[in-house]
Amino acid sequence: MELKVLDCRFSVCKIKDLRDVDFSDEYVFFSKTDEELSLVCRSESVPKNRTALEEGWRGFRVQGELDFSLIGILSKLSTLLADKGISIFAISTYNTDYILIKEEKLAEAMEILQINGYAFHYGDV
Repeated sequence: MELKVLDCRFSVCKIKDLRDVDFSDEYVFFSKTDEELSLVCRSESVPKNRTALEEGWRGFRVQGELDFSLIGILSKLSTLLADKGISIFAISTYNTDYILIKEEKLAEAMEILQINGYAFHYGDV
């Protein structure tokens, strides 16, 4: 399976409302529940109206469109990393899955996944 390392840094935050979110940005992951508005975006695009912020994330995505009948993709990735003490922040979209990892753990995570048969496409890491 191929994974692509994304060339930007991400932040995870809670926001008051949507008015300051730049939905034209390349990466914007938004979730709304009865308790919160959560946003994952490029670090330079964090809105001013955030109420909580977690910075220092890097990410990669599973390449290609994933069929909904596929089983265990995130489970296998997360288990391989969890077994080595690396936590993830997973985001699923209609097409594929994204995995965010703290920046200081990215190289180690890539090494673990490569040893276990994953191939990477990446730019600046």
